[in-house]
Order: sequence, then structure tokens, then C-alpha cells
Amino acid sequence: MPSQFKKLLIAMIITLPTLANAADGTPADATKSTAPAAAAVNAQQTPAAAAKPSEATAVRQSLKLGQVDIVRIGGESDRGKALKALLTSRKNALQTKIDGRKKQIEKFKTSIESKLPGMTPPQREAKSKEFQKKMEDFQKFARSSEEELYTLQEKETKALFEVMEQSAAAYGKANDFAAIVVKKELLYVGNTVDTRDVTDELIKSMNAAGHKK
Repeated sequence: MPSQFKKLLIAMIITLPTLANAADGTPADATKSTAPAAAAVNAQQTPAAAAKPSEATAVRQSLKLGQVDIVRIGGESDRGKALKALLTSRKNALQTKIDGRKKQIEKFKTSIESKLPGMTPPQREAKSKEFQKKMEDFQKFARSSEEELYTLQEKETKALFEVMEQSAAAYGKANDFAAIVVKKELLYVGNTVDTRDVTDELIKSMNAAGHKK
């Protein structure tokens, strides 16, 4: 049974604004020309030239990108701790049942082996079938126990992820983040992006939401 949480990726499309490169300014010696033709050309280019200072002075606003360590959230948030305790408790309970059945089979096997010398062939065949049936039932129980634990883990982990996603969305909107993603998922972030670790903030938000219920 997998013991690790499956990774949660809060995927958001980050559209970075494309800013045109500022055009080179007009050469200083161009203003010294007094020729009518040059003046006419400069006059015709005035509208285009007037637009270029605004491009050159445009301010690139940094986008805020939050990153979250889901391992910490799973281990430090109240909900994560509760999930771990629940899975551990259920696993121990099922393991106790499995161990109990295993001991019964071993006891039954020992009993059969001690009586084999005095058994007739039909009796031996009957006991062999009985033992085989007990083994099949034991294996079936072990598989169903594993499936039960896995199903519980999937259900509760999904619920934890949903709470995490809701908290990330609420915190992101309230604090003007362009996106909040799983830590270390990004291979590259440009210098126009303000990257911050918001794990502590999300843990507080999740805990606060849980206390309100």
C-alpha cells in the first residue's frame, strides 16, 4: 500500500505580458538639421515618435507567484495530522485482524501435521482441502483489507487537497497572487515574477478554516 501522498499540482496558466522593446531615441545631431526636407520628414514622424517614450518608460509590474510545500502541509496542518492519525489507526486495526487470522491458520496447520500419521488417505485429503480453503479466505481478507485502506486514503487525501486548493485560491485572491503552485514544480521563473513561499500562510489558513466548522 502506498505510504506517500500523491502529489497535488494546482495548475494555473500564467500569462506574462509581452512588452515591446523600447525603440532607440532620435540621434542628437538630427535636431541640428535646418533643411526644410529634414524638417518635413521629422514633422511626419512626430506621431510615431511621440508614442515611443511611453514604451521606453513603461514599468514592468512583477507578478506574484506563490509556492507551497505539500509535504509540510501534510505533516504540519491540523487536517494533515488528522489524516495521518486516521490512516495509522485503521492500518493498525486491520493488521491486528490479519495477524489474528494468520495465527489461527498456523495453529490449524500444526494440529493437522500432528494428526497426519493416524489419518486415512481420505481424511488427509479432506484436511488438505480445508486448509487450502482457509488459506484462500485469509488471502482474500488480506487483499480486501489493503483495498479498504487504499480507498480510505484516496478519499481522505482528496478531501485534504480540496481544502488546500480552496485555501490557496482564497489566499491568492486576497493577496494579489497570479498563481499558487506546488513548490519545485517550476523549472524556470523569469525576473519579472516575484516568487514567494506561502506554505506557512496556507497552513494557518487551513487550520483557521477547520476551526470554524
